[in-house]
Amino acid sequence: MNVVYIIVKLINVPNGKTEMTGQSLTDDLKKRVARGGAWIFLMRFIDQGLFIIRITILARLLSQYDFGLMGIAMLTLAVLETFSQTGIRDALIQKKENTQEYLNTAWTIAVIRGLVIFTILFLIAPSAAKFFNAPQARLIIQAFGLSALFKAATNIGVINFQKELEFKKQFFYEVSGIVVNFVVMVALAIILRNAWALVFGFLARAFTQLIVSYIIHPHIPRISLKWKQAKELLSFGKWVFGSSILIFLVTQGDDILVGKMLGAAMLGFYQMAYKISNTPTTEISYNIAQLTFPTYSKLQDDPPRLKSAYLRFLQMTCFLSFIAAGLIFILAPDIVEVFLGSKWMPMVPAMQILALAGLVRALINTTDPLLFGVGKPGIETRWQLVRFVVLAALIYPLTHLWGLFGASLAVFLSLFVSSFGFSWFAVNISRCSWGEYLKMIGVPLISATSAVLSILGLKTFLGRGLPEFILFGLTGVIVYLGMAFLFDRLWGFQIFGLMRQVFHSILGTGNNNDQ
Repeated sequence: MNVVYIIVKLINVPNGKTEMTGQSLTDDLKKRVARGGAWIFLMRFIDQGLFIIRITILARLLSQYDFGLMGIAMLTLAVLETFSQTGIRDALIQKKENTQEYLNTAWTIAVIRGLVIFTILFLIAPSAAKFFNAPQARLIIQAFGLSALFKAATNIGVINFQKELEFKKQFFYEVSGIVVNFVVMVALAIILRNAWALVFGFLARAFTQLIVSYIIHPHIPRISLKWKQAKELLSFGKWVFGSSILIFLVTQGDDILVGKMLGAAMLGFYQMAYKISNTPTTEISYNIAQLTFPTYSKLQDDPPRLKSAYLRFLQMTCFLSFIAAGLIFILAPDIVEVFLGSKWMPMVPAMQILALAGLVRALINTTDPLLFGVGKPGIETRWQLVRFVVLAALIYPLTHLWGLFGASLAVFLSLFVSSFGFSWFAVNISRCSWGEYLKMIGVPLISATSAVLSILGLKTFLGRGLPEFILFGLTGVIVYLGMAFLFDRLWGFQIFGLMRQVFHSILGTGNNNDQ
């Protein structure tokens, strides 16, 4: 719901006018963005709600080794997908003009890529399983090759859902796979009690979305490879390719090293810690980014609105992310013991440091769609390279010294160092001042710190259980909102005015000028 108002507000004409001018956006775009934001929020709410239920159930039915086997297969698939990344999806979204004539060429390239990934994955599965010293991973890796085929054959027309802000259709396309994944994974976990429940759930989601893509979008792709079109798309995609490799190395390199050095069971701990600690913060920025990337691309020739858009995006992302990260950091032991069980407690220290890493990642994620939206993906690639260099220098020695905690610390430090570069370019490209930028970060930081300290004080007197967990969470939220209210009055942070208009946007009430 927060997404709805943020994106609608950010594209408003600064002086309140809504008529079309040479550099203004139409009211139709505003309405589409508002509707799209609502559908995205609902989609992610369902996704994350089912994720919490699924993890709570699966953590008690399956072992850390089962999750580790799944992680190994996903890592192997990710390697091939990353090093064959074309960037065509981003190129189609970023292009200003109609891209209908490019769809068949894009789909043909995707199909060829999918067949190559499937073949290579089948052949290298024994070597990958041997590398991680996990023989049981071989068949699972080979089964994952089917997902590459399913994704490749998916109707390329669904890209237009995001490009044209048709997120109602995107909702049904995504949620169909989410629901099937949940049902299959949980049902088979109860029956099989092994890693294959995770595998079949993963494949079921990809296959369901393949079928639904042809039901929900009228485009029927066909094999057609026009070299001029391919060259044009791949020209933009080369930066996406470079960035994707670096992102893979900095987001999956730690998993590979943990799996190799510490084994499949420790990899299961590590990946579970990452999912729980990072999901809330990264989901916040990811949800908004789905709208802001295509919106920034439409605003790239309108600097005043681009600045307004970015600051609104940054404000809401920080306001939601800082409290989420703070609560996960201070409540990590409670979350694990209450919801997952005591067998998962060894991952708590890693989970806490990864919560801080997720917060920095959310901040970086406010810059990525800005860079891609204005057609400057090369900047993002260069700063991902800096992040990779820091991670490469630290990951092995810190993991060797402190295990899971050391690997998590290396991830945090690599994000922290690179965040300075991303922030610098965000300020310069959006043309906001450093005072405006730091105000959006400083208020949530101070408020979240106050909330964490208040919970820490309560923890010295109370034990650990579900009632205490609820009390801690409510206390943190109340303190956080109280501090934000104070800053709202004293410093003009205006977050509560923003939230009120979000509420009105959802109900369809309030001043029309704010819609």
